[in-house]
Amino acid sequence: MKLLFVTALKEYSEDITLIFKKANIHIYSATDTIGFKDGDESNLLDNWFSSGEAKFDSVFVFSFTSEEHVDVAMQLIKEHNTTSQSEFPIRAFVLPVEKSSH
Repeated sequence: MKLLFVTALKEYSEDITLIFKKANIHIYSATDTIGFKDGDESNLLDNWFSSGEAKFDSVFVFSFTSEEHVDVAMQLIKEHNTTSQSEFPIRAFVLPVEKSSH
């Protein structure tokens, strides 16, 4: 089992939903969040609550799913980013799940 995290601008929410459907990921959670981009290269730990000027309405999506589904989703996200050529691509990462309660 893997834990797939995806974050993107809120305007890409429908794209993420379509990607998850194509990857056979039908159970996931999503939450709205605010992303910051200030271009300051200072240490993030010194500035945990960003004081940057740019704020972006974003979405954070995650799902516990199989490695096969993760592989498809990651490929679809890479394709989306290549074709959209957005300054703010969809970002995704995967963590292994070592234990589960079920």
